This record gives sequence, C-alpha cells and structure tokens, in this order.
Amino acid sequence: MAYIPVASVISVVILASVVLFILALFLRFVPVGLWITAYFSGVKVSIGTLIGMRLRRVNPSHIIQPLIKATKAGLILSTNELEAHYLAGGNVNRVIDALIASQRANIDLVFEKAAAIDLAGRDVFEAVQVSVNPKVIETPNIAAVAKNGIEIIVKAKVTVRANIERLVGGAGEDTIIARVGEGIVTTVGSSEKHEEVLENPDLISTTVLNKGLDSGTAFEILSIDIADVDVGRNIGAQLQTDQAEADKKIAQAKAEERRSMAIAEEQEMRAQVQRMRAKVVESEAEVPLAMAEALRTGKLGVMDYYKMQNVDADTKMRASISNQANPAKENE
Repeated sequence: MAYIPVASVISVVILASVVLFILALFLRFVPVGLWITAYFSGVKVSIGTLIGMRLRRVNPSHIIQPLIKATKAGLILSTNELEAHYLAGGNVNRVIDALIASQRANIDLVFEKAAAIDLAGRDVFEAVQVSVNPKVIETPNIAAVAKNGIEIIVKAKVTVRANIERLVGGAGEDTIIARVGEGIVTTVGSSEKHEEVLENPDLISTTVLNKGLDSGTAFEILSIDIADVDVGRNIGAQLQTDQAEADKKIAQAKAEERRSMAIAEEQEMRAQVQRMRAKVVESEAEVPLAMAEALRTGKLGVMDYYKMQNVDADTKMRASISNQANPAKENE
C-alpha cells in the first residue's frame, strides 16, 4: 500500500473546493439551465445575452420564460423589446399574456401598444379580457327628485367593453358611473311626475345612451339597464315645511321686535310721566313761597289765607268721602 502524504490530500481537497465554488458561482451567474430550456423551446438566445442581462441587473428568467411562451404562441418578439419594457418598469409576463389572448380573439394588438397600456398603469391582460367578455358595472343608489318634489332612487347596471385604442389616456370606471348618475338625475329631474319614471324606466336608459357618455373613456357602453327603482322621500313637502318653519321664526322674531319696541316705548312714557310729576311737585313747592311773599307784601290778607285753608280742607274731606264710597277708584 502506497503512502499518500497528508499535505497532498489537503491540497487536493482545497483544489476541489475551489473548483466547485468557481463552478457554482459560474452556474449561478450564467443561467445554463435557462439557456438549455430556451434552446429546446425554439428560442435562439446566446449565453452572452444571458450574461449581459445579469450585468444589466435584469433577471433572465423574467425575460426568457415570457419569450418562450410568446414563441410557442407564434408571436415574433426579441429579447431587446422585452428587456426594454422590463427596465421601464413594465410587467412583461402580463403583456405577453395579453398579446396571446388578443391573438386568439382576433384583436389587433401589437407589442408597442400593449407595452404602452401596461406602462400607463392599466392591466392590459384584463383589458383584453373585458374587450372579449364585456364587463358589468353596477352603480350605487342614485337619488334624484322629479318636478313634483318626489325623490326617486335608481340603481343601474352598465355593460361596457374595453376600447383598446383609448386605454391610454382614457377615463376609467369612476367616470362612467359619474356620467350615468348625471344622466339619471337629468332624466328624473325633467319629469313632471315621478310616476312617469316608475311607469317607463327605459326613459333613463334612452336618455343616458343618447348623451354619448363613453366619449373620452377607456370603455364602450353597450347597454344601460335599470336594476331597481324606488320611491324615496317627499322632498317638495319637506322643503315647504322647512320654508314655513323658517317663515314662522321670522314672523316670531319680528313680533318680538315690535313687543320689545312697545315695552321700551311704555318705559319711556312712564319716565316722561315721572318727569312731569316732578315738575308738578316742583311747582307746588313754590306755592308756599309765593303765599309767604304775598302775605309779606300785603297782597294777601290773613283772612283770605284762612279761607283758602278751609277750602283746601273741605276739598280733602270730600275726596276722602268719595274714595270710601268707591274703593276701586281709590286703588287706582
């Protein structure tokens, strides 16, 4: 048995480890398995192209797998087109699915158009599906008021088909719902009575369709069907009630204003009476002074003064007797 030095064994192990590491790194960086799959799938792509994708930070499987799918479907595309769309932030797989679906449905859709729709933020595959199989958009309950003041609550179902040519820059479902709601409000609002809408709900569909509500949108409206029509509140009566209540409050406020003015005027008159009484009292206070001056100057005699006192006393006695005979007058 030959002796093998330990140093040689260690060197062989280290060399084998280095070789395996380099091989694993090569296989990780160079997708040989993906190249083999592409080759046997009929996709002609070189190892250098795959390495270039790695260097450009592009996952080769995200390009080659959709390319294999497209090639099997009979589409002619290049890796440069798919890689450019991937680098722009697009979903390559969804674009390829949309192209295959449009080809099967005989819809004219090229890669550039599909890529533009995808980069615009729309699901291009779903758009192709909606173009083939129309979609039903259900509006929320939309309330409108007829001319007689009765509220009508309408719910509609709008059948739409995607318009591939207007997907880029076209309005979405929210615009369709808003325009249909506008048409419902217009139709109900122009009706003299709410019974007209209840008897002929197709008036709403006809009016809305005639307005061309799908212009500028990404959809083509196929039909508008009224799913439900309900009678709501009597808005006219409620408005009249609110107006009457407001008029009553205004009248009450004006009446309160007049009452306040009358009270203020009464208080003013009482103050005026008090001022006049004060003047009377002031004038009465001057009478004794005038009598004293008349006595002093001799214009009034003593006997005349006593006679005046007797007359005053007699007047007070008569007033007292009159008040006792008529208590109500005394209270006044």
